[in-house]
Amino acid sequence: MADTVILDVDGTLVDSNYQHALAWYRAFRRHDITVPVWHLHRAIGMGGDQLVAHVTSQEVEDAHGDDLRSEHSEEFDGLIDEVAPFAETEQLLRGLRDQGLRMVLATSGGSKHAEHFLDLIDGRSYADDVITSGDVEASKPAPDLIELALEREHSGDAVLIGDSVWDGQAGVRAGVPFLAVRTGGFSADELTEAGAEFVAHDLTELLDHVRREVSTPQ
Repeated sequence: MADTVILDVDGTLVDSNYQHALAWYRAFRRHDITVPVWHLHRAIGMGGDQLVAHVTSQEVEDAHGDDLRSEHSEEFDGLIDEVAPFAETEQLLRGLRDQGLRMVLATSGGSKHAEHFLDLIDGRSYADDVITSGDVEASKPAPDLIELALEREHSGDAVLIGDSVWDGQAGVRAGVPFLAVRTGGFSADELTEAGAEFVAHDLTELLDHVRREVSTPQ
């Protein structure tokens, strides 16, 4: 039975993926680089340290990467008040806690935005730990965030909950089962191909699955 749940934040607990895509689009436009928003959306969930080269080239990363990450943060600041938790987020967090599971919130975002979202969802009253991209060498799809969560919680049996293919790839690399939810805009097929053992339509369906399959009996 699982003892720990590692939860993604952006796109999983708060509805932020499309604001992130637009913020990246505007950041690239500052450098006269146009990356289609649909392409940027497919990269959301990947950390900024990985995203720039992924959607453009290593040359763009080398020339503008640090500036683009800073500019994305600035652009996202202007959109952050439009981000809201999903209607079922509190139900999920409360339900996981009621099952006796430890919880780690692990996000590829920076600490500033993570703190804002934690306030939105009262995350610190539920989470045993919070890990952001600033705590690790590389963000998702690298396994670093997941591995650090396992280390800090001394977990021998954890599951990862996330909304993106990048969550899935990080989970697979860390050897942690991945449970996916479609709140981030990725298809069930994409999430399954990325390693998801279960794909839920929303957080209520996901919680029901956890209660049935992976939580510790009370």
